[in-house]
Amino acid sequence: MELITQTINLFHKGGPVMYLLVTCSLFVVAIAVERLRYYRNLATDSRFFYNKLQPLLEKQHFSEAAQFCEQTPAAIAKVALAGLLAFQRGSQIESALESAATLTCARLREHLDDLSMVVTLAPLLGLLGTVIGMINSFSVFNVQAGQPMAITGGVGEALIATATGLSVATLALIIHSYFSRRVNCLVTDIEQTAALVISYTLIKKSGRRESHEIA
Repeated sequence: MELITQTINLFHKGGPVMYLLVTCSLFVVAIAVERLRYYRNLATDSRFFYNKLQPLLEKQHFSEAAQFCEQTPAAIAKVALAGLLAFQRGSQIESALESAATLTCARLREHLDDLSMVVTLAPLLGLLGTVIGMINSFSVFNVQAGQPMAITGGVGEALIATATGLSVATLALIIHSYFSRRVNCLVTDIEQTAALVISYTLIKKSGRRESHEIA
């Protein structure tokens, strides 16, 4: 209970900028929860996926491979499905894979720029709160006779906003770095999946052309 009371007192001493910093911290937490759930739904064991998909492609069971990808709720499965459907329609496989990969990667990187913004914005807000607090501390109205600690005490309270801003920025930076690594891993898996689909569909196409030439 005493800790909560001290936290509330420090919050009020930080000035009105503290409300903006709390809003930034809640914004970061909301993005973290949303992205964590999103990545969890799109993530899968890439080795298990490749071990299931590659034998179907080797045997040229493209319909079964497309059905397997459709039943797998993962980012790499969606990209592979786009390429397989394009192959069945006789469309450009590379274009379909590139479009699906670009769209998927854009959705994976969604809101990461917002975290970068908070990393920059939070320290600036903290510095603004500190400057405002120091202006009030050095005001002639705060320098009272017989109270030499009036100014230094006010400066100490003003630094609360800076400390809070740095804390929020640190939290946002850690979350941004973690999600960036996850996105990079997913993008790598997407590229490998696209290359796998292209290699086996091109083999199938080359086989068709050879049969037509022989005929």
